[in-house]
Amino acid sequence: MGNYIPGTKQEQKEMLAEIGFESMEDLFGHIPDEVKVKDGLHIPEGMSELEVRRKMSQIAAKNKVFPVIFRGAGAYRHYIPSVVKSVISKENLVTAYTPYQAEISQGILQSIFEYQTMICELTGMDVSNASVYDGGSAAAEAVAMCRERKRSKALIAATVDPHVLETVKTYCYGNEMELDVIPEKDGAVDLEALRALVDSGTACVYIQQPNYYGSLEDAEAIGEVAHEAGAKYIMGVNPISLGIIKTPREYGADVAVGDGQPLGLSLAFGGPYLGFMACVSGMTRKLPGRIVGQTKDHNGKTGYVLTLQAREQHIRREKASSNVCSNQALCALAVGVYLASMGSEGLKNVAVQCTSKAHYMARELEKAGCRVENQGEFFHEFVTVSDAPAESILSALEKEGILGGYPLDEHRILWCCTEMNSKEDIDRAVAIVKGV
Repeated sequence: MGNYIPGTKQEQKEMLAEIGFESMEDLFGHIPDEVKVKDGLHIPEGMSELEVRRKMSQIAAKNKVFPVIFRGAGAYRHYIPSVVKSVISKENLVTAYTPYQAEISQGILQSIFEYQTMICELTGMDVSNASVYDGGSAAAEAVAMCRERKRSKALIAATVDPHVLETVKTYCYGNEMELDVIPEKDGAVDLEALRALVDSGTACVYIQQPNYYGSLEDAEAIGEVAHEAGAKYIMGVNPISLGIIKTPREYGADVAVGDGQPLGLSLAFGGPYLGFMACVSGMTRKLPGRIVGQTKDHNGKTGYVLTLQAREQHIRREKASSNVCSNQALCALAVGVYLASMGSEGLKNVAVQCTSKAHYMARELEKAGCRVENQGEFFHEFVTVSDAPAESILSALEKEGILGGYPLDEHRILWCCTEMNSKEDIDRAVAIVKGV
């Protein structure tokens, strides 16, 4: 990876002299004496590799790692093929940052280009950027890119991930955009309420498909309402679900966003993840961040370059439509390798396993005494209500090494199944719930 070599004492002395100082103490002389560290930082002595490994293993042992997980709520446990880690561990690809020098960064630029292409194929959209920080920031950036001079109001469904909603609220506050939340009805968007809220000042309508409760929204009808009012239609999607349900483009969306975590990124205690963004061709120039384009050099050879970089480093900050500063290049590479190794049939197989296992578990939990709230179709998450407190159920599961669903309130639990859950795991969990 190369080494960082600091300046020598002599070089430091020459640099100090050049700017008119004799010592480091003189350089920092303007700092009040009472805030300076006088006797060092008390950093312990260095350890050998063996000692460091032993110490880190002791710290890691404090974590509770569940062999069986039935929890999603925005972060999902999927199988990651070994080729993903093998490729992204190559030292010439290990960077989270965007390469600026195209002449020495063709490999990384091509990997981002391939990632963008696969995101477009997955969502049905025309163009994708080089990714943003996470699904929440992707949603918020999508709302911001829909703003127009006479349209500054955004509508967002109450059925989206609460963390995404909070992020969008923060962005709208900073952008001075009005934000209204579309009420839910029976765990889905209330269409009549949406019709009452949308008007000529509405810039966009944002929904999540599947929504936070796992249910599939009437996305086509919602899109029609948005477009009738002249607003843009944004869909936040679970990328795995696109293996079997309609693409955002087929639902009529103008922008598709989501978190790429299910596509080859481990749970990793919450990150780093990446947010994917894709849109129809008419909105290309409003897409934040960077896009990697494919071109030809003067010899006719294929090459890759950064293009359409409307960022704060290139134009005055107050003129920038977005202040996204970087992209998740290493995470995007992982997503690209995952999708390439899985292929369309592999992704479809994962999606089928997720939804079939979730529906099986839902039926079995109903037999065990729980009531499934989802009235319509759902993908791989669903909500149950029980007489027993949710905490009692989850505690009983935890004692048996099972991380249960996410508690929504005192009696409601949001469950999730992926291809990682076997029938034996599900039956064992259901038996424990029935016992409670």
